[in-house]
Amino acid sequence: MAIKKPVKKKVAPLKEVKVPKTSVKTSKPYAPNYQPLEERKAADGANELMIRYSDAELEEFRVLINKKLADASREVAYLQGIITRKDDMGGDVDGRYMTMEDGTVSMEREQMSQMVSRQISFIDNLKKALIRIENKTYGVCRVTGKLIDKARLRAVPHATLSLEAKLGIVKPKEQN
Repeated sequence: MAIKKPVKKKVAPLKEVKVPKTSVKTSKPYAPNYQPLEERKAADGANELMIRYSDAELEEFRVLINKKLADASREVAYLQGIITRKDDMGGDVDGRYMTMEDGTVSMEREQMSQMVSRQISFIDNLKKALIRIENKTYGVCRVTGKLIDKARLRAVPHATLSLEAKLGIVKPKEQN
């Protein structure tokens, strides 16, 4: 059998590409106006310095967050155990026989995986809250710059927005 040589085709030269002209008049240059926490003023124009939670209050929140972190970690371990369906001996709990409910088992495992994913995200948010406690910025709304209500922080310890900012009552300030 004879080996055929590939036929070389002539390649046409590339045509010049025209790039459309763009003009954006609505963009704003990036100009961060970061101020250290100790130097920030209240948003309503008062001359008082912005306050933060005291060290005792931060410690109270740290204990609460560590408790929630431990609970969430235990739940993740429990759910992962259910997903893998391992018994104490290391074998599968399910039998080897195929049944009509195999689709149900798959759906349950998928739901459990979603629950694990949500819990892992919750754990990540709690760890970030602990970092904010270390930085002494915990409990300060990232939109208004005011303190988040203690009741809200007890209910949602990883909150970064005050209730007003969360509901959209207060809009973030526009940079000029």
